[in-house]
Amino acid sequence: MNMETQLDPMKDDLPLMANTSYMLVKHYVLDLDVDFKSKVIEGSIVLFLETGGQYMRTSNAGKECCQSQFDETCKMGASEPCHIPMINVSTCSSKTDYNDFAVSRKEEETTSDENSNHSNNEQVSGISSSEDCCDIENHGNKDFLLVLDCCDLSVLKIEEVDVAAVSGIEKFTKSAKPTGVSKELENFRNRIVHELVTLPADHWKEQLSYFTHCSQAPGCGELLFSTGTWSLEIRKLGIQTPADFPHAIRIWYKTKPEGTSVTWTTDQSGRPCVYTMGSPINNRALFPCQEPPIALSTWQASVRTAAGFVVLMSGENSAEPVQLREGVLSWYYYVSMPMPASTFTIAVGCWQEVKQQSFKQTTAIETNTEFSLPSPQTDFRWREEICGHVEYPCRFQNPAARLQAVIPYRVFAPWCLMESCEEYLLQLIPQCLSAAYATLGTHPFSRLDVLIVPSNFSSLGMASPHIIFLSQSVLPGGRHLCGTRLCHEIAHAWFGLAIGARDWTEEWISEGFATFLEDIFWARAQQLSHDEIKGQQELKALLRWRRLRDEVQNSEEELQVLRPKKENTGEFSESGASVVKYGLKAEKIFMQVHYLKGYFLLRSLARTIGEVSYLASLRKFVNKFHGQLILSQDFLSMLLEDFPKQKGSELTVENIFQNWLDTSGIPKLLPDQLVLLLESLLEEKTLCPRVLQYLERTYQLREQDAEVRHRWCELVIKHKYEPGYRDIERFLREDQAMGVYLYGELMVNEDAKQQELARKCFAEAQEHMDASSAKVVAEMLF
Repeated sequence: MNMETQLDPMKDDLPLMANTSYMLVKHYVLDLDVDFKSKVIEGSIVLFLETGGQYMRTSNAGKECCQSQFDETCKMGASEPCHIPMINVSTCSSKTDYNDFAVSRKEEETTSDENSNHSNNEQVSGISSSEDCCDIENHGNKDFLLVLDCCDLSVLKIEEVDVAAVSGIEKFTKSAKPTGVSKELENFRNRIVHELVTLPADHWKEQLSYFTHCSQAPGCGELLFSTGTWSLEIRKLGIQTPADFPHAIRIWYKTKPEGTSVTWTTDQSGRPCVYTMGSPINNRALFPCQEPPIALSTWQASVRTAAGFVVLMSGENSAEPVQLREGVLSWYYYVSMPMPASTFTIAVGCWQEVKQQSFKQTTAIETNTEFSLPSPQTDFRWREEICGHVEYPCRFQNPAARLQAVIPYRVFAPWCLMESCEEYLLQLIPQCLSAAYATLGTHPFSRLDVLIVPSNFSSLGMASPHIIFLSQSVLPGGRHLCGTRLCHEIAHAWFGLAIGARDWTEEWISEGFATFLEDIFWARAQQLSHDEIKGQQELKALLRWRRLRDEVQNSEEELQVLRPKKENTGEFSESGASVVKYGLKAEKIFMQVHYLKGYFLLRSLARTIGEVSYLASLRKFVNKFHGQLILSQDFLSMLLEDFPKQKGSELTVENIFQNWLDTSGIPKLLPDQLVLLLESLLEEKTLCPRVLQYLERTYQLREQDAEVRHRWCELVIKHKYEPGYRDIERFLREDQAMGVYLYGELMVNEDAKQQELARKCFAEAQEHMDASSAKVVAEMLF
């Protein structure tokens, strides 16, 4: 039984196949050519690997630990997906088999036309799915399988990289290079990779240089491989444990035009381009990788393309092209902060850099520095803290970076949209970056490119490390849409990128925070007054509430749950494989529920705690958890620990799960939250009867406390909602301590039915009313 069968995902679930528990990719080196004529990206990728945590935990138990670990995995029930990353050596032990399995690049090229329409279901390398894979009683040794996420790629050849051939590399091992082909030489290579990937952060430049040299080292033996619908499985004959598996491998491959990780299209000026547009399958049709979020890695890439094209990428450096030969340019990017492979982004096209006169740009920045620096009181708590992430050159520990309100930025667009970008976008970027810095502090990334992508882009924006894609739709019609969307994507630098969800089903952690912070950033970028901020944000809340209400009414309940795996969130199989629940469901891509329910949860927490204290707690959270993966409870637990008074109320992690994250529909609100919601609705000029009816039924307003029912009665009066008049009668009869104001509201509207209702209620209650209250009401009515 192979891995894909055991996972048995629903057709709407996205399988994450990589066995990250046994081996982790620590660094990728991509070396690629982009060919617009064939719509193919072709080249090689070198993976530098380390043994994973699951293997390391069991390896101390003795020589048989790896096998016993797999024995235990095989005993897991069918409900728990597992993969035994081994294959029976007896099925392919001869030299003839090896040659059959390892397809050379030359052979692939000669047969590519015949096989161009073959699906990934075909066993390209000839290794069949091993039916004996889980049969522990089957005698004979078994080979370890490295499993990568892969889809719609033509894998041509896989080989071990002889990193020991790199000049001067011996210094990493403190021992001389063994001679000949031996077990000692294999161990020597793996020790080199281990020392290289574990270099301290202050040696990152040296590390990057050696990654480059090692990636260019010669091969020292082809590896066996097999491709499936969702995976690439690799093994070395006779190697039975992750520790002995080659720690540096090179994969020669090419993409397929039908692969959905990238989109081949034309820009708004009619010129060809290709870019990663946020596919549900992420980057597995762009390069073989480990997709589970836990597989944090760094990368570097050299991309060659024809002159006239610009290559933009999620990289720390602002790449400048190098001419290799006439008509061919090479672009090089790198990152030193470990990130999930899904965040890798590339865009190749005839982009033009949009520039503005320098004095205008300087003015734009200077006008916003007044509010861009946090006060000492807001950031003192984290100055002395040590970062909790794996070691890398972190900006939060860099004094200069901590004071940088506006990071360097560039804007790119098709030629025909340059003027539109210059009108608003160029001016807005420094304002929005300053506002973000004023709210959350240190920018996690050192620079930013903004690209206006082709019109087929299915979203208004998408954020990746060091680069933001924006739709052309945000450009016309003034500053508002452009500014709010830019703020949303900038917020992802903290929530979604620097802090990621450990389980992709919890996408509200990214989108809910970005939606909430979008309002904060945009208000500061505009330098609005307190009253203007409140008015703008209340209006936004109302519009979002309507969208959420409509979506809840017209979508499947299962897609409305923010934590669909509930108590199993963050869990994965023994091998590290898992599925993203509903990750391939087409309609989910266009749903807003993770944005909106997440936003309303964060807004309600801010209202309960107080916005100033709440934002201070967010800054504290960012400084503690940047560079790490989190679950919902990590944020909620820390927030409630900061405000112990809330623990005695109904505001607990368990209640938030129950009311907000683990259920469909619009969350059950606390009375104070309902009051705030109704007060914001009172500011609206018109609400139709259907909305009021839905509001009452959804929140069971007639059963709430007097404060909530008072606001409900005000809404009924304002919008002349006659089915609610009996609620007014009840309130004026039973809640006389709070009802005096409603008499005045009934009379002010100068509506005959409402005035009649007021007089009727007063006549029935007058003799039982307090004398002072009765006098005040009588003056209102007569």
